[in-house]
Order: sequence, then C-alpha cells, then structure tokens
Amino acid sequence: MKRFTRVVLLCFLSAFASIDAVGADLKTEVKSAISKACEYFHGEVSVHGGYVYYYSLDLQSRLGEGRATADQIWLQPPGTPTVGLAFLKAYEATKDPAMLAAATDAAVAAIYGQLQSGGWTNSVDFSADRANAALYRNGKGRKKGPNNSTLDDGISQSVLEFLMRVDQQHGFKHAQIHDSVMVGLEAMLKAQFPNGGFPQVWTGPVAAQPVKSATYPDYDWRTENHLKNYWDMYTLNDDLVIYVSQTLFTALEIYQDERCRQALAKLGDFLLLAQMPAPQPAWAQQYDYGMRPIWARKFEPPAICGRESQGALETLLRVYQLTGDKKYLAPFPSALAYLQKSLLPDGQLARYYELENNKPLYMTDDYKLTNSDADVPKHYGWKTDARLKEIDAAYRDVSAGGKWSPQSADEMLDDAGALRVIKALDAEGRWISQFDGERLVGQPKFQPGESYIASAVFAQHIRELCAWLQK
Repeated sequence: MKRFTRVVLLCFLSAFASIDAVGADLKTEVKSAISKACEYFHGEVSVHGGYVYYYSLDLQSRLGEGRATADQIWLQPPGTPTVGLAFLKAYEATKDPAMLAAATDAAVAAIYGQLQSGGWTNSVDFSADRANAALYRNGKGRKKGPNNSTLDDGISQSVLEFLMRVDQQHGFKHAQIHDSVMVGLEAMLKAQFPNGGFPQVWTGPVAAQPVKSATYPDYDWRTENHLKNYWDMYTLNDDLVIYVSQTLFTALEIYQDERCRQALAKLGDFLLLAQMPAPQPAWAQQYDYGMRPIWARKFEPPAICGRESQGALETLLRVYQLTGDKKYLAPFPSALAYLQKSLLPDGQLARYYELENNKPLYMTDDYKLTNSDADVPKHYGWKTDARLKEIDAAYRDVSAGGKWSPQSADEMLDDAGALRVIKALDAEGRWISQFDGERLVGQPKFQPGESYIASAVFAQHIRELCAWLQK
C-alpha cells in the first residue's frame, strides 16, 4: 500500500513539474517572439524612426491615408503612436532596453512633425524638398506651410498619449520629449472653448463664444448653412471626445496637472449642453456656435449620431467618476431610452438619424441624402455596433457606487492563443495579413488575397503577448 501511494505521489509531482516546464518554455517563446517581431519592425520597417499603416512584403510600397513617400511617416492611428506604444508595452513586459530605444525613436520622429500651433497633423515629411511638410516647430518644415493642429481621428491626442508614456518611462529626463509634451498639452488646453467643447482643428488659442444649449436648426438644414470652416466648430466626430478625454486622464495621472481635471469637467459640461432636446435626446457630430447640428464633409449631414452618442455617454461616465457630480449622469435615462428605440432591425445603430423625425439617414453613392442603405459609399461607416447594454450596465453600476473603465478591444490570450500568435510569426519576424475585402483604415487599394504587413496587426499582437506575459 505504501509503495502504491509513493508511486502515485511521484507521478502527481512529475505531472506538475511537466506543466511548470511547459509554462516556462512558453514564456521563453513569448519573449522571443516579442523580441523578434519588434526587432524586425524597428530595424527594417521604420523610416526616420516612424511608421505608416501598411507595407508590401518587400517594404517598397508604404501606405497611410494614400501612398506615402519614402520620407513620410503617419501619425494618425494605427501609425507611429500605435506602433510606439506597442514598443513601450514590450519594454514594460520584458525590461529589454532595445524596446525602450525603439519607442524613443518613434517619439523623436513624431516630435519632428510637431506644428508651431503645438499639435500635429496626420503625417510628417522628412524629405529635403519639404514637398509634403507643414509649419513645423523645429523650423525644418515649409516656411509658409499649413499649421493646422488636428484632433480628427485622434491624431494629436494619440501623439500626446504616446509621448507622455515615453516621457514617464524616461523619468521626465529626456528633455526633447518632455518639452514637446508640455507644449502640446498647453496648446490642447488652450483649444478648449469656454463651454468645454473642442474644435476639430486649431491654429492657436480659440476665441470665446456664447455658451448655449443645443437646439434644432430653424432653417432648412438640408440645403442651408454649409459652413466651409466647420472644423473650427464644436466637434464630436470620429470619437473626438473619447480621444480627448483619454489624453486628459493620462496627463492628470502622469503629471497631476489640475488643469486637466478642470478641462475634463468642462468637457462634461459641454456634453450636457450638447445633448439635443426631445424628441432625440442624444448627440450630433458637430455643432455651430449657436449649438445647432451642422454639415461637415459632403457625406456628414446635420443629424443625430449613433456612434458619437455612445461615445458621449461613455465620456460622461468617466467624468462623473472623476468629479462625483451626479449632473453628469442626468442624460442617461432619456438618451439610453431614445437610442434603444432607434436600433435598426439588425441590432445596430445608424450613424445618422434625421433631425426630429428620426428616420435612419444615409447617402447614395453619388452623395444624395436618402433613408435607404441600399447604395451607400463604401469608404464610410454608415452603421455602428450598439453598446447600449454595456453602457446601461455601467451606468447602473456607477450610480450604485461601482467603478467602470473602458474595456480593451484586444483578446485576452490563453496559452493556446499565445501559441497561435507565436506560430503565425514568420521566420523574418513578420505577421503577414491577406486582404479579404474588409474595410480597412485608409482604404488601401489591395487586391483580394494580396499579402501585406499591417502596423495595427503588429501592435495588436505585441499588446496581446505582453498582456499574456504579465497576467
């Protein structure tokens, strides 16, 4: 009996030792894959330390929002800041100084393109002829180039988020990075209007405007008030307030700058003002200074917006948690009830709902307003996934004293998932994608089945492997 017990115990301990060995081996493989992929991306893919969205396998073709020159990098996600943050995650997970060096190179590349107005535009040009350059703060751009710092598509916000994280890792002692952050953060704070809103673009501090609540247009919105300078107006388009609030939260966390707390509260105040009255108590993409929904691009009409309304609610949740002021929860009952009633038959939300009558609003392929989605332009997202159940649950939890934070879109890998990601890495250290017809950022003109390297895929897999390593 004793001999049998001893044999069973030895087998049991042996099995545990084998599991530990497999775990240790997989951890080594994960670290090796992170190192190999980062070494390839930093050593072979980068141009002047920065990145674009997509690359041909021979790296001769580089794509951002269109074809990039040999001396251009892209700042709009998933370009340089997205890749740089992945390097930073790799450094935090592995403590390999090569990862911090790669992130620092990306940061310095982004800083090269900082505008005299303090923010950034979508790309940076390092060429000698400055053909695609803007009015850079370093004096190396065009002497009379554009100076439009933009919050569109998270551009200036993503650069600042990235630079702040790198600044923190350097202990705030990398003078060039720290100085760029301070200039950029100051410029963004000065771009906030007195009512708490932000423009899409700024060239300097914004002018004060009367503080008003949102109202419906008192003119024919289909044909009137097409403002050429809509980018100077109050904007929520393309998740602007989510990106801005995230940047301000990061600045508050890292620098303890109370101006960021005040700016977040003001942003919440703007969202309270911008909620439309009945019968559509939600939000538009952009407003004029009279707080009426307005046109932006020819396919962006004045309308109530499913995507931006959800972003407004999520931002208000974060502002409430920061301030504890229940006024920021006041919009939720009416907004959630309205959005729930506005769901499409497929469970999604339309990007646009017609003002006051609430019919889903689309464009034909030749940009005529219609209530049918049968012939919409392919370059734009006309519907959005509904997150109403998640937002409602978060609202209820937060109202009861619970905590909420935005969830990562990345998959949390188990061991099999980590192994799958590792095995997808080729001998050169690349994750190769094949175009299957899906809509991609930048609308690259890939052929079905065409192979390419994507910065977004690299960054996602690095984040996933780092999260697995740190769990």
